[in-house]
Amino acid sequence: MIKNLFVSLFILVTTVGFSQEKATLNGYIKDAENGEELIGVTVYIPQLKAGAITNAYGFYSITVPVGTYEVQFSYVGYKFQSVTKELSGNVAFNVELQNEATVIQEIVISDKRIDENVVSLQMSKNTLDLNRVRKLPALFGEIDIIKNIQMLPGVITAGEGTSSFYVRGGSADQNLILNDEAPIYDPSHLFGLFSVFNADVIKDSELYKGGIPARFGGRLSSILEVRTKDGNNKNLNVAGGIGTMASRIMVEGPITKEKSSFIVSARRSYVDLFLKAANEDNLVHFYDINAKINWKTNNKNRFFVAFYAGRDVFNFSDEFGFAWGNITGTFRWNHLFNDRLFSNTSVIVSNFDYKLELEDPVQGFQWLSNLQELSVKNDLSYFISTNHELAFGYHLTGRRFSPGRISPNTSGSIFSEVELQHMYALDHAFYISDQYRLTDRLTVDYGFRLSIFQNVGKSDVYLYEDPQDNININRTDTLHYGAWKNIKTYVNIEPRAALRYIISDEQSAKISYNRMVQNTHLIAAGTVPVPFNTWNPSGYYLEPQLADQVAVGYFQNFKDNMYEFSAEAYYKDIKNVTDFADNADIFFNEDLSTEFRQGKAWSYGIELMLNKTRGKLTGSVGYTLSKAMRKVPGVNLDKSFVANYDRRHVVNIQAAYDMSSRWTLGATFTYSTGRPITLPTGKFEYQNYHPDVISERNGYRLPAFHRLDLSATYTPAKNANRRWKGQWVFSVYNAYNRQNPFTIYTRITKNDDGDVIGDGNTKEARMIYLFPILPSITYNFKF
Repeated sequence: MIKNLFVSLFILVTTVGFSQEKATLNGYIKDAENGEELIGVTVYIPQLKAGAITNAYGFYSITVPVGTYEVQFSYVGYKFQSVTKELSGNVAFNVELQNEATVIQEIVISDKRIDENVVSLQMSKNTLDLNRVRKLPALFGEIDIIKNIQMLPGVITAGEGTSSFYVRGGSADQNLILNDEAPIYDPSHLFGLFSVFNADVIKDSELYKGGIPARFGGRLSSILEVRTKDGNNKNLNVAGGIGTMASRIMVEGPITKEKSSFIVSARRSYVDLFLKAANEDNLVHFYDINAKINWKTNNKNRFFVAFYAGRDVFNFSDEFGFAWGNITGTFRWNHLFNDRLFSNTSVIVSNFDYKLELEDPVQGFQWLSNLQELSVKNDLSYFISTNHELAFGYHLTGRRFSPGRISPNTSGSIFSEVELQHMYALDHAFYISDQYRLTDRLTVDYGFRLSIFQNVGKSDVYLYEDPQDNININRTDTLHYGAWKNIKTYVNIEPRAALRYIISDEQSAKISYNRMVQNTHLIAAGTVPVPFNTWNPSGYYLEPQLADQVAVGYFQNFKDNMYEFSAEAYYKDIKNVTDFADNADIFFNEDLSTEFRQGKAWSYGIELMLNKTRGKLTGSVGYTLSKAMRKVPGVNLDKSFVANYDRRHVVNIQAAYDMSSRWTLGATFTYSTGRPITLPTGKFEYQNYHPDVISERNGYRLPAFHRLDLSATYTPAKNANRRWKGQWVFSVYNAYNRQNPFTIYTRITKNDDGDVIGDGNTKEARMIYLFPILPSITYNFKF
């Protein structure tokens, strides 16, 4: 009903005023070798100086006056194609582009036009070129898009030990990470040595730091959208890699040639197998599986089913262990209502969980926690003309929060089964955006997103004499809500706007504004993101977080688009940012709401980026100058303080050099100001007890973080008569063995033998380091 109303309304509104007879050319553009739809192909009609670009599903639609035209199809790394089409009526025309060159893993392409840095309306967006990424150093030979995202201006690594990242002064939980539209709540494997994304199956990945399109919502700082390959619908292919810590395999091929296809990949680490063979009790491993099938019934209907499952397992001496993982599934239906109206409908399921377990006859227990989602989305695009495109849709998401259940795992355990109550939420969103090319130089995109969030039962809400008193907790009443009964509703309008003005063929200026709303709140005890955190919905005591961001930028290309330069400045203001009282108790706390504190945050910065895209030497240099602050009533004596993720200066350098047709050298270097941290500044004595005197919140900083990684890739000479293709990758992580601090803790002063020095009242600070120099060798293959 809602979909039909949207369709009818916008067809009625946007067809008014079309007096000249029009014709529409539309279709899908694919890779001629494997049948994969190509994203971002330019379709251009020189006579009209107008064109279109294929969407995320490889579809294009261009409406022009009736006539005969030359139509050009161009894409970086593919052969230019031009055809003459007589358009006396609507015409469906699918195109297959031939690639110009291939390497072992994939076609040498970048899913963007060569001058996109200048002409694209979108700013604060980065699209990763996987071919270029493959030339750069990779830890243990595993290509990791997360680690490459952390090298972008405005993006800061959360540190070694995690794959989480911070964007423009926002915390890690303010990033929405999507894998085939399904949310990933923790992107780490083996505490950040690997990420959940297997590069063998990745088709496209985009990071939005600002100017975020209206179809996205739910997080304040960024959107990372990753799409996986659909599978080769022409030939059976196998690819994989054997590394020092993990191996992977990928198989893809047609089910019905050029109609349906599949792709399956699996990856597993095997450190635990080596340790087990050496009779070690401490065992760790991870695995993940990707699978996808798609089929086309006709040119108007296409269906996709995607699945992901990944898990990490740590066991220590058969006594203590923990595990976490993500499971997602996506069903997607692409439907063409008519020549100009394209629809994508998705049904998405997601589950994130973690488990802690202690094996002990007396104190044995098992802790379980999870967060489950079910979403239905309908996104529509209406191609009015070559200058005008509408996007609109409706999203509905239901969430079930299970913060924790403790149960005994032995008959003699002192623990009894206890479970914190579940929480439920419904999240509705309506959005519309209009991209309009006003002149050849000026293009605007404007719209809004209407967010309606409901915290619903079944649930009990405790009332307190003072909801902010987390010391002397005094409950005064309990409100009981039955299943699906509304507890609290929040309605927010999220305006979005972007403008691009082309100064010349090589220069442009852009400006954007977006408001984002977040209704899921991370309940975290530490400053470093770890998977053992729980989430809460907005509700009786937690209000939605709101962020307003303005960004301006200047973009210029040099030497026939060989060099790309960008300079962006931003300011972000956040209301109702979630924090916790000083010395908060968030571990299995039924009165957790008394620990909540909400205030404001703000951040601003300048981002500079220079890319070299062609030649034997390619790479980039990025610099970010930024500041991130918070002020939360009830925290840090109500004074403002530096946010945990503030890094004043960040420098990132990437380079790849093609020595010959067989050898490629790669290097990456990163530097950032040390992370803020809270430390004790002294102590006092009270009845023979010596508690610490804590400094102001984040009053100290860890030493600066910096690291150099190196790689060399050897590709043997190609044999045209042989399908097997191999490649060796030699990498060195942390080449000069920098001891980057993971965190600092305090303890009673001891000597090298572990004996207490003095009266035991003196404390010392100790740093924890994670990764020394780590060399690796990986063999990649494809046939």
